[in-house]
Amino acid sequence: MSNEKNPLIILTGPTAVGKTRLSVELAKRIGGEIISADSMQVYRRMDIGSAKVRPEEKQGIRHYLIDEFEPNEEFHVVRFQEYAKKYIQEIRKRGRLPILAGGTGFYIQAVLYDIDFTENGSDLSYRETLQEFARERGTEYLHKLLADVDPESAAVIHANNVKRVIRALEYFHETGEPISSHNEKERQKASPYQFAYFVLNDRREQVYQNIDRRVDQMIAEGLLDEVKALKNEGCTRDMVSMQGLGYKEMLDYLDGLYSFEEAVRVLKRDTRHFAKRQLTWFRRERDVTWVDKDKFENTDEKILEYMITELEKRGIYHGKTV
Repeated sequence: MSNEKNPLIILTGPTAVGKTRLSVELAKRIGGEIISADSMQVYRRMDIGSAKVRPEEKQGIRHYLIDEFEPNEEFHVVRFQEYAKKYIQEIRKRGRLPILAGGTGFYIQAVLYDIDFTENGSDLSYRETLQEFARERGTEYLHKLLADVDPESAAVIHANNVKRVIRALEYFHETGEPISSHNEKERQKASPYQFAYFVLNDRREQVYQNIDRRVDQMIAEGLLDEVKALKNEGCTRDMVSMQGLGYKEMLDYLDGLYSFEEAVRVLKRDTRHFAKRQLTWFRRERDVTWVDKDKFENTDEKILEYMITELEKRGIYHGKTV
């Protein structure tokens, strides 16, 4: 590459829009390897609920950050950034192109702009107070505390993501600055990569139909049995892994909080809400190339041709395996 910066291709978008299939096809065309930017597919034995890429779907393309952690291990953005940067270097050493593919926008941002997550001095008593608030007064109360001091963070962090809510409150407590302001300043840094940031999107009604269809498929494939097995091996709802969509709703059913039908309904509803939050996040990002499927007659071939042309224009791909 004539440019000193390492190349990086990002392919993201809302859940159930078709990122997995397209990322594999793109990798086949350009000599790429895929790093999963998904907060759930990293866990072993959590296959159905995470819509994990299947071995046959990979079509021989190397994937990273799939099945690398146990469900009882904590995986978070700092760890993701560390692993992703390491894998980008490994992929480049083999003369291949790294493709960051998945829907966790904060993870993508952390790598793309090399965000500094250096911890400030942590006040353990304050953290314990917040944890007590969550237990006694509920996650919505804790989320309201965040909304009062950092409405931007509250808008993109779900109330059920207690650890991220607490981290944002801690940051404000320690520095007097909203963590959203800190992250915004970090985002303004120049990226260390020569990159193309594609956001695949579709009509909202189509995305919602895809979500409903995917949830029905997960149920048919045995999502409930998957969650039962995880519960039997000791996985509990306070683990980061078990707070993912599909897992918490099935746990609610198993714990008698919902009927099965209600758990499925809530899962579909919350997944639609999640897709909306994902799109809100990507619209706030800069340097993004939107790929609206209906403008390409919903055909992967036309989308791939467009993406490859864009990569050639930016000097990331030169019409042959690099």
